[in-house]
Amino acid sequence: MRRGLSSGVLVVLLVLTASAAFAAEAKPPAPPWKISGQLEEACSCDAACPCWFDSKPTKMNCSGGFALFIDKGKYGDVPLDGLAVATIGQNPDGTTMIGSMGNWNFLYVYVDEKANPEQRKALEEIARATSPPAAPPERTKIRYIPITRRIDGSEHVVTLGPYGSFSGHLVDGGLGGRSKVVNPTGADPIRKEYMQGRTTRQTYTDADQKWDWSNSNYMFTTFDVTSEDYAKFAQAMTQKMQEKAPPPKTEKKSQ
Repeated sequence: MRRGLSSGVLVVLLVLTASAAFAAEAKPPAPPWKISGQLEEACSCDAACPCWFDSKPTKMNCSGGFALFIDKGKYGDVPLDGLAVATIGQNPDGTTMIGSMGNWNFLYVYVDEKANPEQRKALEEIARATSPPAAPPERTKIRYIPITRRIDGSEHVVTLGPYGSFSGHLVDGGLGGRSKVVNPTGADPIRKEYMQGRTTRQTYTDADQKWDWSNSNYMFTTFDVTSEDYAKFAQAMTQKMQEKAPPPKTEKKSQ
């Protein structure tokens, strides 16, 4: 039995489609890009985060974000090897992350301060391409900071300048090996598959926030993605939205 898309997924597809259409009208096409590296992600939800399945957070909201550590990358002719970009955000209380897309409390983009002006612009564009406009413009900010990662045995420690950090480790699966999540509801080309873990600690003091918690959701994966992958992803999502949209209502003729 086929099921229609959830209302939350339809909302995010509408946001993605509108954003892509506006971008196409407002400026010429962006250069093609390709990046490979590792995703480090953590949030306030209990592991595993239900937000990636279009369910409500385990607490009042989902507070957290991710960092992309790029081993090799190019944005047009601009090299991105060894750079990083991160985002931190929070959805409104009592909502799903996907269903509230476009109306988040805030979304801050953190760009590696090592990048030169061309590289900073490229990283900003990649952040926009890999993360839809979750918060309105007045609640979206960009900061240039040092973004670092330290791996101590099984512990991965990510630091976002003076604003915060998170430390996490992977957990074992019940039948051996690491616990893995494949193709969750909210999957994009980077998160089509990821390893599940838990935080040891997560702190954040920006955007009028003060976080300090532990034993929450942590995710890790390696990626090798291109602008074409995300263009195909957006096209496929738009097609699904059109296929699942309810038929237009017809007016009844009066007798």
